[in-house]
Amino acid sequence: MSYFLDHPARVGSLTLAHVELVAVALIAACAIALPLGLLAARRPALSGWLLGALGALYTIPSLALLALLVEAAGLGPAPIVVALVLYAQFMLARNVVAGITGVDRAQVDAARGLGMSPPQILVRVEIPQALPVMIGGVRVAAIASIAIATLGGYVGAGGLGVLIFNGLTLHQPSMIVAGSLAASILAIVADGLLRLAERSARAALA
Repeated sequence: MSYFLDHPARVGSLTLAHVELVAVALIAACAIALPLGLLAARRPALSGWLLGALGALYTIPSLALLALLVEAAGLGPAPIVVALVLYAQFMLARNVVAGITGVDRAQVDAARGLGMSPPQILVRVEIPQALPVMIGGVRVAAIASIAIATLGGYVGAGGLGVLIFNGLTLHQPSMIVAGSLAASILAIVADGLLRLAERSARAALA
């Protein structure tokens, strides 16, 4: 705790770097998960296989996956960002499937009866209705990503993991506590903001 209080600028700069890593990974993960989830929602026979594969990917130990990615891409931000994107797919795609398949079919049929095309139905009816569930997936993925991103300090990607791994190397428990505490606070803030967004999306549908 003493390091956290004595070096606020250092902790703050590493926190911003951590946020950047997670934000870049989440944006990329969402861009991939949305079409994957839509594909699975449209083809129920494929859904089980796809979500099963993503679930199996999620069970790969993070250090093992990161080691493979470092071999392929070298040190720096790239390996941890790719790892975060891969891990987030299970949570994000699963919630896209749940959100889209949970849309009231009567609303879809009504939109089709009004002459809307499938893309219009998706954009104007299905995605707005599924948005709260999809935001819930982003919330879970964000919290998990904040935790996993601490491994970035091990591969030269920066972030709060720098404090944790430097603390381990230098036998400085205060640095480990500072990095862990900052990551925990960041996760709590992200959870709160995304919960608020989820509630707002649900209220908009009421």
